Formats: sequence, C-alpha cells, structure tokens
Amino acid sequence: MRRTLLAALVTAAVVIPVSAAARPRIPAPAPAVLAPPTAANLDSTYEANRADAAEAARMAAAHGDRTRAAADRALAVPARRLLSFDGRGQGRAVEVFGDLAHADRVAVLVPGSDTTLETYGRFRAGALALHRRLGSRGAVLAWLGYETPGTVSTTVLTTGRADRAAPLLKTFLHRLRGVVGPSAHLSLICHSYGSVVCGRAAPGLHVSDLVVIGSPGTGAPSASALHTSARVWAARGSADWVAHVPHTSLGLFGTTVGFGTDPVSPSFGARVFRAGTAGHSDYFAPGSESLANLTRIVLGDTPEVTRA
Repeated sequence: MRRTLLAALVTAAVVIPVSAAARPRIPAPAPAVLAPPTAANLDSTYEANRADAAEAARMAAAHGDRTRAAADRALAVPARRLLSFDGRGQGRAVEVFGDLAHADRVAVLVPGSDTTLETYGRFRAGALALHRRLGSRGAVLAWLGYETPGTVSTTVLTTGRADRAAPLLKTFLHRLRGVVGPSAHLSLICHSYGSVVCGRAAPGLHVSDLVVIGSPGTGAPSASALHTSARVWAARGSADWVAHVPHTSLGLFGTTVGFGTDPVSPSFGARVFRAGTAGHSDYFAPGSESLANLTRIVLGDTPEVTRA
C-alpha cells in the first residue's frame, strides 16, 4: 500500500501542472558582497541587505511583478534586520528577531515546502511568535536559505533539494557562531521538509538541540543515525495531515522516494513532546502547547517540556 501511495504521489506531481513553472524570471540584483557577520558589523550588514531588497523591489516593479515587489519592499523597511538577502529566483533571506549580538539563547528556524519571498510572511509570523515568548534573552533567525520544493512537485518527495541545502545550512551555522560566540545555546527548529534539510546537515553539527516538527521523516532511520551530539526532539500535532504520509523510503523511477522512519515513533528514538491539536502550519500559533514547548526547549527548560 505504501509503494502504491508513493507511486501515486509521484505520478500526480508529474502530471499536475504547476503555474509557477511558467512564471517569467524576475530580475534582481546579485547579493551584496559582504564580510562574514560579526557582533561588531551587524548593523552595517542589515543596512546593506535592506538596500538590496529595496533595489530588488524596484526591479520587480519595473518588470510588472507587483507581488514580488511588495514582498521585497516589506523586507527593505528600516526596522527589518536581514542577515542576508537574495531576490533572484524564488528568493532567499535570513531575518533576525532580537539582539543577536547579546542573546544567549538562539533559535534558527528552517522552513518546509512552498516557502518563497512571496509566502515568507507566514514563516516570519512563526519566528516572531517564538521570539515574543523568548523575551530579551533570546534571538530567532528565520532561515530561508535554500530553494524550497513545491508541495505539488516531485522535488518534495525526494532528498534532492535537501542535499543541496544541507551544506548551505552548515556553513550558515558555522558563521553564526562567529556572531553569538561558543557559549550561546543554539537550537535548530525544522518544520516539514525542513526536517529533511536538517537531517542531511546534522552529522557533526554543533547545536544544543535539533527539533523536527510536522516531519515527513529526516532521511535517517533513527536519531542516532543523524550523527549529532544535539538532543533530538520531535513533535506532531493531532490535526497534522503529515501523519498520513507513508514513513518509508524506497527506490522508484530511478530515485529514492520518501524519508524513512517516522520521527515521533518509538523506534526513531527522539525525545517526543506534545504539540496539542496543531495542524501542519500551526506549531507556532500563539497560546499553543507546541509553541510553549518549543520555547522551553530553546530556553533550556527541558524538564518543563511536556512529553508525549
């Protein structure tokens, strides 16, 4: 049954037309060439990336793409703290919430499918909700640092995008240590397909906690197979449709489809915590049990995390 369902998913992804595929390429400037970020140069880094976003907005508007222009323009306002920005293609950006130079608790959020500059608002809302719970001692980074797959596409069923994203994430986290210092408690929170990215990046990763939520699988058969010293956490809300995705991995059409063991299953070996009634996009909803537990993990209050 699992093989049949996966085959059906692949077939649907191939034959269902995706309108974005026919979308004209949007012009944008190449990213600014900047020195690696440090605590001392954060303000100038933010300013340079906001300027890039403003120029990207002008170019998108001249191209006739009002949606992208509006998304770029929103990132260019003076209050935004962009650690990086690239308006080309789907677009990439890393935004900081909080005082990164002085935070001792830092969370990096990795998004799942269909997260682009146009849809970035929903991803940002989750990062902002977590930061509000952390308070002044914490900082949150929304890392849209890779080309996410489309939900209706073959790419969302394989590790291809994750394989390309993993070294980018590892490099980013290494450079982040140059800003926050070696003593900062760093948590990596990976949603949906983002957990596949984190699974690929996990070996040797120097973070305190690796959290997967709404995960279709990490691509690894167990938490120990991730080869990380981080505490590995997993959660899935009772209303999350990803529970119905076959948690298996098999060869199909010359590629590997699926991401293996369910991270919330006992056989995976993660620290499973409660996410309440969260749906697939609700893990950062204000007032939710999932957000409360994510906050406790980031703050290091692990005995207070409600376990499933």
